[in-house]
Amino acid sequence: MPDPFVIPFSRRDYLDALEDHVVLFDGATGTQLARMSPTAADFGGAHTEGLNEMLLLHRPDLVEATHAAYFNAGAEVVETNSFRANRLTLAEFGVGEMALDLNRRAAQLARRVADRVAFEAHAPRFVAGSMGPTGRLLSLEDVTGETSFDMLVEVYAEAAQGLLEGGVDVLLLETQQDLLELKAAIHGVWRAFRCLNLRVPLQAQITLDAGGRMLTGPDIVAVAATLAALPVDVMGINCSTGPEEMRDAVRRLVTLSARPVCVMPNAGMPQNVGGKAIYTLAPGAFAIAMAEFAAWGVRAMGGCCGTGPEHIEALRSALDCRGVEGQRGREISVYNHPVLPYLASGVQAVALHQEPRPLLVGERINTQGSKVARTLVLEERYPALVALAEEQVSAGAHVLDVCVALTERADEAATMRHVAALLARNTAAPLMLDTTDLAVMRAGLERYPGRAIINSVNLEGGEARAREILTLAREFGAALIVLTIDEAGMAKTAERKLAVARRLYALAVDEIGLPPHALIFDPLTFTLATGDPESAGAALETLTALRRIKVELPGTLTNLGVSNVSYGLRPAARRVLNSVFLFRAVEAGLDVAIVNPAQIMPYADIPLAERALADEVIFNHRADALEDFIAAFEGQRATDLVIETTSLDPTTQLYEAVLRRRREGVEALVETCLTLHPPLEVLNAILLPAMKEVGERFGAGELILPFVLQSAEVMKSAVGRLEQALDRSEGVSKGVVVLATVFGDVHDIGKNLVKTILANNGYTVHDLGKQVPVDEILDQAVALRADAIGLSALLVATSREMARAVEELQRRGLAIPLLVGGAAINPAF
Repeated sequence: MPDPFVIPFSRRDYLDALEDHVVLFDGATGTQLARMSPTAADFGGAHTEGLNEMLLLHRPDLVEATHAAYFNAGAEVVETNSFRANRLTLAEFGVGEMALDLNRRAAQLARRVADRVAFEAHAPRFVAGSMGPTGRLLSLEDVTGETSFDMLVEVYAEAAQGLLEGGVDVLLLETQQDLLELKAAIHGVWRAFRCLNLRVPLQAQITLDAGGRMLTGPDIVAVAATLAALPVDVMGINCSTGPEEMRDAVRRLVTLSARPVCVMPNAGMPQNVGGKAIYTLAPGAFAIAMAEFAAWGVRAMGGCCGTGPEHIEALRSALDCRGVEGQRGREISVYNHPVLPYLASGVQAVALHQEPRPLLVGERINTQGSKVARTLVLEERYPALVALAEEQVSAGAHVLDVCVALTERADEAATMRHVAALLARNTAAPLMLDTTDLAVMRAGLERYPGRAIINSVNLEGGEARAREILTLAREFGAALIVLTIDEAGMAKTAERKLAVARRLYALAVDEIGLPPHALIFDPLTFTLATGDPESAGAALETLTALRRIKVELPGTLTNLGVSNVSYGLRPAARRVLNSVFLFRAVEAGLDVAIVNPAQIMPYADIPLAERALADEVIFNHRADALEDFIAAFEGQRATDLVIETTSLDPTTQLYEAVLRRRREGVEALVETCLTLHPPLEVLNAILLPAMKEVGERFGAGELILPFVLQSAEVMKSAVGRLEQALDRSEGVSKGVVVLATVFGDVHDIGKNLVKTILANNGYTVHDLGKQVPVDEILDQAVALRADAIGLSALLVATSREMARAVEELQRRGLAIPLLVGGAAINPAF
């Protein structure tokens, strides 16, 4: 089967230029055309006045003069005058049928100018085929709306065809405001590539508001994660803001992207003067800011709204001053690190490699495994389904497994389309689309803006069937759960599991072209509760397969449906066996776990005798291990598995309440402890050490994230009561401190504790909250005249934001002391 994404480049000189030096684009086509004051007649009449693409028919000389002006200013690339030349936008002016012709004309005109300039300059000049947004925000539309994914694919395929036939060197999807529309546009471009058997580089650029998000919600990390999995050659940002407002997003994109990055800001933020947008950033200041982006590793740059030839000329001079050697490669910076694989929702990205492992997949939005979800979907109580999803996210789920199959209804594809769109708009967690039906998979992917997981693919139906699903995953940039099942059925032994995994790896990576990190191998979890001697070693075989897959198929990830191991046992026994099995699976290299955190308890909390019994069952140490394990839990309820603490002294009880996540009665314990110790001693000698141990256990892998969050809730309740007894310092403030949890991190346990301590010791504290970009933190620190800044992060990946803060403080010449803290922070960091 030919690879649909491998078409030899017809023209790739543009990519070669990016590897050699920083390539300079033109400025705003619309801005320059407006300076020429075209009349209504120049546009072909009042009904199309302002539609610049109509100048191609009635005043092509103005368009040609614009391209020439930018080339004369030093640009190497000009964009075609086709930004709005798509069928949907043109239809608003009554000329929708002209889309193909206008795109072709725009490319031909720019091609003539570029070829003439290249001949005169003895240097290559390039034409970028500009394709802007249609104005339809698909990810926000109801699934019954008039816009569909395939409609947008057709619209962009038509525009791309005209540009390709006109001779462009690169296709440029720009000023994209909806990630789902951008995905459709990429599909459309590739449809044109295949139709014409003609391939040029594809450059995809989004626009962000001043807060760093696309209009429909995704931040730059979610965008980078989604585009990294799609067949584009260059990523970029353009329009909406000036270079200063783009700084943080540009820095992140360079960090996250293994592909060249292009940046085209406006000439500053627009100002409304007499009802018109006026851009005031001078060419020199524009050039200085952009030259810094080149030092970070941006490989192509130009200008958008408000920029003219004078901005490009200034930028040309600034780049030339750097010299060719200074333009090659990416300069070393504290924020450069290996690009990691991510998933993405319609809001944010989530790293597939969690630190510590595993990535947790909430399993309750599943009509096959959850009675609640089944009822809600059957009755179409979708707001309650969203609430159920949010409960799982609050409990620590990183991803949500979504299955909507019902025997009572035959509309699974339509239901998946609706639920995927609904959850994309209302939850921050990425989705795992759980179905065996190819049409249902496609329906969900066509309504999902980010990067999802498909659950699942296997070889039960043969390689042809698996190939269809793998191709779909590559087409939409999805990751996959890969089950070790072949034509002979479910693989039971480690050797068979590995053999099936090798076949699927070869098919997915070597033939279809998926990256290894898109494959999440599930070596299958079978219940140990049957008592059948043939299945007694099932868990050991699974753990062995996990280890071997990690070694022999490097770059891939692993997954298990953890609770399957205990199916058929009593709830109390299930909870212990699930918990010990999860702990052992993580030891063996498990990356992803489909699990209900409510059915898991921390390994360290399980009594030693019960741990030992569970291990004997899991590792099949003796024939009667299961019998003894079951007997140990006869008549016991899951709620009985609580270590008795009422006999302990109050201070130890309070410590244990935080450590063991016991919310009930914690305020009363604080009251009792306050009769024995001063308030600060209760905080410093009991509560803080308890949370410190929670953090240490989390770092050691003994606690998964939901348990840390539960301990934090207990801590919050305890501190809330304690604050009433703490004596706040009177008089003048000792200083002003700005606190924040860094961008990308939603965990504020440590930050909130520091806030309490500082506030109760006489400091004025301004808490900026969670997920705060570096620029916003520093802007607030300056505005509030902060004496210090405190940054918190739970994870290793997000802790790198602190290094960004140091760099930005230095760049701004600010001498504000920086305090950093979090589970991943140590003296070496």
